[in-house]
Amino acid sequence: MDIIEKLEIYRLENKISQQDLAGSLGVSFSTVNRWFNRKSTPNQIQTYHIKKLLGLLKKGRK
Repeated sequence: MDIIEKLEIYRLENKISQQDLAGSLGVSFSTVNRWFNRKSTPNQIQTYHIKKLLGLLKKGRK
């Protein structure tokens, strides 16, 4: 399962619209929509923020 699939599951389980998810990640609705439709992929900074939202970042890094 890739990060976009995990993000979609998170969004659905938490009943968050794509618009609200976009706001949480600091990107536009169209950006999130393109990710879910596989028209684009998140860049490195966006991936970091997605992982942070999903709680996938390893703790203890300095």
